Amino acid sequence: MTKLRIAVVIGSTRPGRKGEAVGRWVHELAQGREGADYELVDLKAFDLPLLCEPTVPGSANRQYEVPQTREWSATIDRFDGFVWVTPEYNHGVPAAMKNALDVLYPEWGFKGFGIVSYGSDGGTRATEHWRGIIANVMGTVVRHQVALYEFLDWDDDGTFAPLERRPEELRNLLDLLEETTLALAPLRA
Repeated sequence: MTKLRIAVVIGSTRPGRKGEAVGRWVHELAQGREGADYELVDLKAFDLPLLCEPTVPGSANRQYEVPQTREWSATIDRFDGFVWVTPEYNHGVPAAMKNALDVLYPEWGFKGFGIVSYGSDGGTRATEHWRGIIANVMGTVVRHQVALYEFLDWDDDGTFAPLERRPEELRNLLDLLEETTLALAPLRA
């Protein structure tokens, strides 16, 4: 089998977002791993309109009408798994990221997901919501997660400064994500 391809998806599109620094940190620490090649994918770059496809994604057979959706589909289809870098907004998932998942369907199936969340309480409620949402599109979320706390993992100036234990937490997540994504490979074929 060829080497796994895993996308680190930055899911916030807000101005001043913290997710870009988190995504870059994840991507940097994932470089050079033997089990997979990691690529940074920034949702903001795709400018996806809100639920704009006239055909339900589960029935569209990857034939989308909106150019941004076609580009997003082709990008997501290239990957075997994902590190989902998600904020928590109002005790839930961010709308732009949920829309990005909802405009596609078969592209997510039988792929592994690891979640790195952030927020005032570590984004843990968003992570729990994502587990059920991703299961519905036939994705598999690994148990390990990295939960970054706004008041612990950023300094007083707002600069991302993860706690000393975070790199090990991320390595554990990536190990399990690679194992799970590899185990799902026969289902993707």
